[in-house]
Amino acid sequence: MAQFTSEPPASFDSFDGTRIYYRRVGSGSPVIMIHGSGGGLHSWQPVAEYLADRFELWLPARRGYAPSGPGHAPKHYADEVSDLGVIIDMIGRPAHLVGMSYGATVALHAAAAGLPIRSLALWEPPLYAAGAELAPVLTRFEELTAKGERGRAVRLLAEKVSRVPAALLEAAGDLEPDENEPDDSYGWSRDLESMIADTTYLERWSSVTTPTLLMRGSDTWQPMPETVERLATGMPHARLETFPGQTHFAPSTSPEAVARTLAEFLY
Repeated sequence: MAQFTSEPPASFDSFDGTRIYYRRVGSGSPVIMIHGSGGGLHSWQPVAEYLADRFELWLPARRGYAPSGPGHAPKHYADEVSDLGVIIDMIGRPAHLVGMSYGATVALHAAAAGLPIRSLALWEPPLYAAGAELAPVLTRFEELTAKGERGRAVRLLAEKVSRVPAALLEAAGDLEPDENEPDDSYGWSRDLESMIADTTYLERWSSVTTPTLLMRGSDTWQPMPETVERLATGMPHARLETFPGQTHFAPSTSPEAVARTLAEFLY
């Protein structure tokens, strides 16, 4: 298993001047790994360490997430598609896209926009979380974070965006982030802006003909499983892989299994 170095990440200026930082490891076919909301350079590392001996991995911190720049507000998925376009231009050939959660939605938008993509591998894109109904969630989230009430802000996101069942939230107890954890509230706010400007209309993804691997955990709560299954049915070149005993967090809790499935799919 390859080990990541402690060297500082590299960076580039994206289409609008936003500074984007990334790590690049390994060699082989290029794979861009896109993190979800509340993530960063570290998010895909547990999985990437099992893949760096076979693929050239690009792990960017999306705009709004340190150390990358904030970008402008409001943000749209098209902004992050353009960021990916710059990375693919740097690579100089079509790349595979691997996306986690919100990052999987970004990857779908990139494929629909016609970027030169060899394949898509998507872990549970939350396509049900979109539209104007999220606008009050963003307003309340920013009110809570402005007052330093990060625990209540995290719970709000879990309830209204991730749709975590009440019983699981109660079992989780206090959701107050550790004081040493980076504050990712700015990135979350910008992600919510993208979601608000988007739609839950799944049929639009039928135009994406890129070979696609959809992945989900068997124990992930609704409406995620239903959403991913509908997506798999509607995309002409998609197949669905279910991970027994896993939830939305499998790339962190079971990275070796996720990496093994990715290695078998990527080419």
